[in-house]
Amino acid sequence: MTRRQTLAFGLMLLAGSISAQTDIWRSDSLQEVVVTGTGTQHLLKDAPVQMEVISHRQLQQYAGKSIEDILSGLTASFDFSENDMGSHLQMNGLGNSYVLILIDGRRLHGDNGGENDLSLIDPHNIEKIEVVKGASSALYGSDAIAGVINIITKKHREKGAMFENTTRVGSYGDVRQHNGIALNYGRWSSYTNFQLQHSDGWQNTSEEAPSQTEYHITDSRNKTVNRHTNWQVAERLTYQLSPAIELYADGSIYWKRIYRPCGHHPGVDVKTWDLQYNNASLSAGGKWKLNATDVITLDADWKRHAYNYAYTDTTLTDGYVNGRFTNYFPYFPGDKELQSDQRMTNVSLKGVFSLPAEQRLSAGFDYRYDWLKAPMRVAGGKATDNTEAIYVQDELGLWSPLYLTAGVRLTRNEGFGFRLTPKLSAMLKLGDDLRLRATWSQGYKTPTIKELHYQYIRNMNGVYLYLGNTDLKAQHSNYIGVSAEYTLGQLTLTVAPYYIKVDDMIALVTIPTKQAPGDLVSKYDPIRVRQYQNIEDARTYGVDVTVRYQTKRFTAGGSYSYLDTEANQYDSENDVMQRVTIDGMAHHKANVYVTWNHEFSKGYQLGIGLYGRLSSKRYYQIDGDGKGYQLWRLSTSHQFGKIYRVEAGVDNIFDYCDRTPHGLHLGTTSPGRTVYASLTVRLNQGKKLTNKYKSNFNSNNNENFD
Repeated sequence: MTRRQTLAFGLMLLAGSISAQTDIWRSDSLQEVVVTGTGTQHLLKDAPVQMEVISHRQLQQYAGKSIEDILSGLTASFDFSENDMGSHLQMNGLGNSYVLILIDGRRLHGDNGGENDLSLIDPHNIEKIEVVKGASSALYGSDAIAGVINIITKKHREKGAMFENTTRVGSYGDVRQHNGIALNYGRWSSYTNFQLQHSDGWQNTSEEAPSQTEYHITDSRNKTVNRHTNWQVAERLTYQLSPAIELYADGSIYWKRIYRPCGHHPGVDVKTWDLQYNNASLSAGGKWKLNATDVITLDADWKRHAYNYAYTDTTLTDGYVNGRFTNYFPYFPGDKELQSDQRMTNVSLKGVFSLPAEQRLSAGFDYRYDWLKAPMRVAGGKATDNTEAIYVQDELGLWSPLYLTAGVRLTRNEGFGFRLTPKLSAMLKLGDDLRLRATWSQGYKTPTIKELHYQYIRNMNGVYLYLGNTDLKAQHSNYIGVSAEYTLGQLTLTVAPYYIKVDDMIALVTIPTKQAPGDLVSKYDPIRVRQYQNIEDARTYGVDVTVRYQTKRFTAGGSYSYLDTEANQYDSENDVMQRVTIDGMAHHKANVYVTWNHEFSKGYQLGIGLYGRLSSKRYYQIDGDGKGYQLWRLSTSHQFGKIYRVEAGVDNIFDYCDRTPHGLHLGTTSPGRTVYASLTVRLNQGKKLTNKYKSNFNSNNNENFD
């Protein structure tokens, strides 16, 4: 056994020795209020739906540079494959399109190529993260088949003015900048947030995969992660119309550029363009508290995500322009070519009402309009989609210690008609130490515009033709999950097995070239064709085990996730049914950690944390499997009074680097050992709000408002 393996095994034994009673990403206190599981407020320990929470204290101690770093480093349920197009997230065996990501209860919009640009989320502005596993379509609609991630941002309640600055620097030119200005005067409050992220990128190998090109290339200029820069400015304005009514408006603009090196070998993609993203958002709404328990909220959102090629050299391209194939269209340095412009409008109306016999009723209406313009990628150049839904949910506490939550959603999509999706959850309290939870829920997801209409060529380490499919059927799912949570003092253990079945799951499938449009296939030899198709059925099943032990100064624990997947896929070329795994699956993932905090004097606090992240091999249908890995991280934090905070640490302590050739799947994109340091300065003019509006400000933990 190697030294690294010995250390990993020893720390896992440490976590296991206390696992008889611990729950990993429970918050620092089980008295914390959570909202995502049911859409209503509950103490974490009393939430009827199984949830994981990454608290503010854990976020500060870990000091992750991005939301991908935070989620994969702090819970074993997640894994990411990052590339130029964004972050491919997997949760319990299902990918991005099955996981709903919310920011303060509102849908994140940044999908491109089936992946999310999670750099839209400023990691320095996160208060906590709530995670709900399993289908939540009854409450949240489409995209919530695998689960929901709700990023809850910081709420600045100081009277007067507050300014904060965080500057973080690290290896490979990594720079993260955050600035915030909060103003609270009378009935008005404002928060302005700026973030900038930059990396020089890195290259783990200069070898191209032999299977991807006809030449054996060992001096490629392709990078593992390309140099990139992005920035975002966001503003939120709130007005307290009365003690019962609060109104808000917010908006943001976002820009990102990925700088790609030019190739210089035949058979390798010659990158004569960079990738540029332009996002914008506008939202408005309000919250009306009818009384101490009843509330009505209204939210209207408009979001845009545009993706362009920014040409750096003279380029002759071919492809679809407004649905017609065009040969050798010229672009020159400085030109931009729109690849896709996605716009989404959401309107949500929701009410929460207390009923007799210990009941709480939630009811609402959602409207969503999707608009896509993609002249080079969609037949006709444009496509749209409309979806409306009504839902109702009842929480019953009549039969204590048994608590039930039942809900149903009726969805109508313009192309796929009506569908009901029910959900039923139950929690049984057996004393103060043991809680049993169970959930059965159905999910429903219609094909996206891209899955229906996209068609484009990707010339990168081989030529691929990607095709949409207007014959796709809607996807349906069943989720069954149970959990047992045992708490004894500072020790908690949660064991949560689950099973997900997705009928007519949509996936990219490699098809024979003879089934593709002849005008495209004839131009490229060889070419591989992939099309969105319905898989006959897909299943994921596994168990999550989370452990935690916490005292005032010391915390230790970990999480382990076992996963297996299978799907029946029709092989049209050989006219047979074949069994395949779902792309990106790893059977085993684990996280372990030990942290220690101590206040040496009134003005100085020290925090030290050791974190381990481990994964077995990840399986893919094409281009090879991703290697298993383990990464270890040491972080330190230094708090000087209430104004200054310093964080510093070493990531990937043992300098592991996956040097798989370009064009094949990686287990991790880590460049090896890196270091980082950050400084936070926070200046506060006044104290917390103490006027008559304080109670309403502090009650905004509703997912439809905060």
